[in-house]
Amino acid sequence: MTARDAVAELRDGMTIGIGGWGARRKPMALVREIVRSDVRDLTVVSYGGPDVGMLCAAGKVKRLIFGFVSLDLIPLDAHFRTARQSGALPDVMEIDEGMLQWGLKAAMIRVPFLPCRAGLGTSVETENPQIETVQSPYADGEVLLAMPALELDAAFVHVDHCDERGNGQILGPDPYFDDLFCGAAKRRFVSCESILSTERMTGQSCIHSMVLNRTLTDGVIEAPFGAHPTACVPKYGIDVPHLQEYSKSAADADAWSRYRERYVDVDEASYLETVGGPERILGIAAPVF
Repeated sequence: MTARDAVAELRDGMTIGIGGWGARRKPMALVREIVRSDVRDLTVVSYGGPDVGMLCAAGKVKRLIFGFVSLDLIPLDAHFRTARQSGALPDVMEIDEGMLQWGLKAAMIRVPFLPCRAGLGTSVETENPQIETVQSPYADGEVLLAMPALELDAAFVHVDHCDERGNGQILGPDPYFDDLFCGAAKRRFVSCESILSTERMTGQSCIHSMVLNRTLTDGVIEAPFGAHPTACVPKYGIDVPHLQEYSKSAADADAWSRYRERYVDVDEASYLETVGGPERILGIAAPVF
C-alpha cells in the first residue's frame, strides 16, 4: 500500500494507536499523511512523541490516552504542552506506562480488562474515576486496578523490514509494544524501511527479530527513513536538531504554519531532501541512555 491508501481508511472519530516510544521508531511518514488528510476528531492512544504533538498542532485530536508525550532528549513535546495548557485538548486519559501496556494487551486477547497494581495509590485513580478496582476472588483478596481494554479501530507502526505477506522485523534493541498495538486494532498498517523477501529478512537477524507476523498486519507501506525525525536503530538515530526546530514551531500559529509548509505539506521525497537527504540521516548516531 501507499501511506495515502492506509490513511484513506480512517474516518472522523476513530480511535487509532501509534506505535514506537517517545522519539524512537515512530511511523512519522504515516503521521504526516494523517496531518495532510481531512480526518479529524481522533482518539489517539500512544506512548507519545512528535506523533502526538504534530497531530495536536494540526487539530486532529479529540481525545488522548497516553503514558507520556516526550521527545526523549527534549523532555516534553512543545505542541502537546501548548494544547494542554491552552485547553485545546481537555479530554485526556493520562495513565501509568504499565497500565497502557495492559490495556492494549487486554484488547489483543479479547478480554474487557486486566488487573494490575500499576497506578494504585496515585493520582491515576483520582484523575480517571472511570477506572474501577476489582478484588481478587482468591484467598489473598487483593484489590487491584481493572485496566479496561484499549480497543483500536486502526494501528500504525514502523519497523525495519517487512515482506509482502506482512511479517515485520525489528532490528533495534527494543520492540516496545508494536505487536500489542497491532493486536488491539481492527486494521493494522505497518510502514518499513524496506520490503524484503522472507528469506532475506530471516538472514538479517535471529528469528526473535520477527516481531510482527502476518496475522497482525493488514497493509505494508515501504517508507525509507519513515521514522525520521525519530530514531530507527540501528539504521539512524534521533535527529535532535530537527526536533529542536519542530519544538520552536510551537511558538505561535505562524511558526507552525511555516514548519508545516516546509516539512509536512510536501511529498516524502521532498521532505527527505529538505531534512538533508539519506546520507545525513544515516550519519545520525543511535542514542545512548
